[in-house]
Amino acid sequence: MKREAFKMYLKPGYEAEYERRHREIWPEVKQLLKESGVSDYSIYWDKDTNILFAVQKVSGEASSQDLGDNPIIQKWWAYMADIMETNPDNSPVSIPLKEVFHMD
Repeated sequence: MKREAFKMYLKPGYEAEYERRHREIWPEVKQLLKESGVSDYSIYWDKDTNILFAVQKVSGEASSQDLGDNPIIQKWWAYMADIMETNPDNSPVSIPLKEVFHMD
């Protein structure tokens, strides 16, 4: 199992809405993530920068960042596009982060 981390950008003033939408995350999104090998997935918000820091465990080669061709994920991205910085295809601007230290 590998760990992956990445950052995304939340538009100012949408913190509560982002949290609400994720409290009510669609069951089909959660199921798809699990089926693709994603587990132990957390997202943190830095209020000073509006950066969202995400970390997940992944079994296999895919991650949540590799599901862009799936219609469920495309629909989720469209739903979230109004409150996040996005690419032209509505995917969140996401920057992978290199792990430099880990302790079990």
